[in-house]
This record gives sequence, C-alpha cells and structure tokens, in this order.
Amino acid sequence: MSVRPPHIPVLLDPVVRALSPIEDAVIVDGTFGAGGYTKELLGAGAGRVIGLDRDPAAIEAGRSRVPSDQLDLIQIEFSRMDEAVDEKVDGVVLDIGVSSMQIDEADRGFSFREDGPLDMRMSQAGETAADFLNHADEAEIARVIKTYGEEPRARRVAGAIVRARPLTRTSELADVVRKALGHHPGMKTDPATRTFQAIRIHLNAELDELEAGLRAAERILKPGGRLAVVTFHSLEDRIVKRFLQARSGNLPQGSRHRPAATPGPTPSFKQVAKPVSPDADELARNPRARSARLRSAVRTDAPAWDQKEAA
Repeated sequence: MSVRPPHIPVLLDPVVRALSPIEDAVIVDGTFGAGGYTKELLGAGAGRVIGLDRDPAAIEAGRSRVPSDQLDLIQIEFSRMDEAVDEKVDGVVLDIGVSSMQIDEADRGFSFREDGPLDMRMSQAGETAADFLNHADEAEIARVIKTYGEEPRARRVAGAIVRARPLTRTSELADVVRKALGHHPGMKTDPATRTFQAIRIHLNAELDELEAGLRAAERILKPGGRLAVVTFHSLEDRIVKRFLQARSGNLPQGSRHRPAATPGPTPSFKQVAKPVSPDADELARNPRARSARLRSAVRTDAPAWDQKEAA
C-alpha cells in the first residue's frame, strides 16, 4: 500500500512575505484546501484567517487540520468572498487550480495517473466530466480542449473521445487521449495532461472564477491591504498579470501597429511585485511546484473599479 506524500503548500514563504501579516491582521484564504497557507499565516502573526473553499470536503477536514479559534471556515466560491466577508481585510491569498488533495483522491476523478470515476467537480455538485464528454458534440469538446488545454491537436482528441463513448473512468479517458496523440514510456509530459486540465477548467468555470475573485478581492481589501495569487499555468497567470497591470495603471505602451490602451480610473493597486517562481530547493521538495508563479500587489485607497470602467 503506497503512502501519499503530505500536502505541501506551494511558494509558502514567498506568499507569507508578500502578505506580511501583522498582529490583528485579518486575512482571507480564498482557496483553503488543506490549510497550509492559513496555518503558516496564523503562525506568522495574523490575528484571524477567514478560510473559504467551494469543496465541502476541504471545509470539513479543515476543522481538524487547523484547530484554531482564530479561523473561520466558510463553504463558498472565492469569487463570492465579498458576500461571505462583511469587513475590509488586510490580505487575500488565492492558490488557483486543483489542490493536491483533490488530485490524490482517485474518487474525485481529477488525475489521469489513478483510475477513478470521471468526475472532476470541485464543489461535488453539477455536471460531471462524464456527463460533458458523453453528451457534448465533437466541436464543443474540441473547443474546450483547445481553449483551456491549449492542445494543438484538440480536434483529433475530440474525435477519439466521441468514437469511444460512453466513458465513465479516468483511465478510459487517459487511454483514449494517449492513443490519439501517441504515447510511450519515458515521455516528459503525459499526452493526457492538457485534456484533463481543459475539462477540469471548463467544468469548474475556473477562469471566470479567477476573474471574479480578483474583482472581489479588490472590493474587500482595505488601503494598504495585500493580494497574493499563485497560478499554475499560462492562462491563469495571464489573467492575473493583466488585472494587476490595468489596476496599477501600468498599461502596455502603444505602437504604430497597436494604439496605446485608454487609461482607466485611479489605480486601485500599487507596488506590483515581480512574479516569483519556486527555487531549486522547493522544486527538490515538491516537483508539483514547477509551474507555479506568485504575483502580488498592495491596495491603494482608490475605489474599486466597476465593471464598466474595467471593460
């Protein structure tokens, strides 16, 4: 019987430094997961952490993982943090994507390395991956795989999926993708990686959730409050980068081919830090951190932008 490695929070020390919790600081951990960031933030001096997670299993387990009267746990999507939090806070941390706990639990259906039901729902409610793959038309499956997985041979994969229906297990989907794209032992990246990522992002509306979550964090952070966001692939990182560029007034310069962007309202963030990636020591401890990137910034006293201003 194999023993699963313990959950290791990614970029833990840089995240804590970016948030710089002080005594009595209130921090929102919008993606509570296994509570790694929360535990470290409380140990670093934060007065209270409000932990949010859409996954009921994470909330239930969190009560024993981080037993503290300084922690409030709420089951809700982080995009709705301003509904759950009725005060201005000193910090918000977001760790985007699927958690290692969800990947390691075969019954959740997130991993192509372990056989399990084809599920992939973070909230454990709504349409499953099997529902989508067995009922969507080939063009829609191809669009999802290309858009969210950036898979150049998405049409080939979608055609293979449709011909193999019905699919009910993660191992079945992984085999279909590997046969469609070609697979041999020793490949650096499993061919199923992009397809599994794409379907998971689609089912959980992860990119929409991220965009809404950034706007919600902007609304609840007090002046001087700090935002820290860890992403794991280019689609997520691009959203965070563009959000902070716009909100800090750091708009791309124009050229003769592309006019300069129109300046927006007063910047709502400042001191946008350079992105941070894991160092060699962290990668040795936790290979899953290899694609992680941290972006952080400090809230100004300007009002949050409204949707029309942000467009």
